[in-house]
Amino acid sequence: MTIFAALAGASTAQAADTPDSNDFRLGSYSVFYHTSADNLRGPLIPPGEDLNLKADNLTTLYIGYIRRLSPHFQVELALAIPPVAKTKGVGPASLGSAPYAGQVISTARWIAPTAFIEYNFFDEGTAFRPFIGVGINYTTFYDRDSTAAGNAASGGPTKLSLTASIGPAATAGFTYKIAPHWDATASYSIARVNSNLEADTAGLIRTTSIKFGPQALILSVGYSF
Repeated sequence: MTIFAALAGASTAQAADTPDSNDFRLGSYSVFYHTSADNLRGPLIPPGEDLNLKADNLTTLYIGYIRRLSPHFQVELALAIPPVAKTKGVGPASLGSAPYAGQVISTARWIAPTAFIEYNFFDEGTAFRPFIGVGINYTTFYDRDSTAAGNAASGGPTKLSLTASIGPAATAGFTYKIAPHWDATASYSIARVNSNLEADTAGLIRTTSIKFGPQALILSVGYSF
């Protein structure tokens, strides 16, 4: 009886010492764009004018799933609730009688899942664990709309299309164990997101290539099991 009790106790202790394999996280996802774009090309573009675009920074809800692979390696799938991204005109103050520079000329929503493989420093029993990771990002755009200011600058109602993007990503941050099964995480990530824009105004097509250069600060709380 004593032997069986000892074995049962050892088994329970071993199970209790087994690290959690799954971690779900929620938090804030702040995106800082470093936009660069070719000048708009197409008919009725004023000669000698540098017409460009920039994306506004934004914050939305982060959703993350982390799967433990080994004492030091894990996989993260990072998602965000699709936000409304605003794009402003860069260039002359106006095009004809239509204001341009600084005006919100278009809006869009994006879905951008990013998968990372990450390396955790220090031992698993350590409360504070920095990590680094590399991965791949996929971004697709929808609900692409030209605003009233965008339509005025383009010369009429305009339909927009943006191609999807696949590119590398990298991250660095740390996780702090605040209680059994609970952790807090802060990370900073970069990704390459490039897209081709086409604007169709009653059959007049203007195009440009955009490099969004997003960098993201993520602050989250996770539950592991």
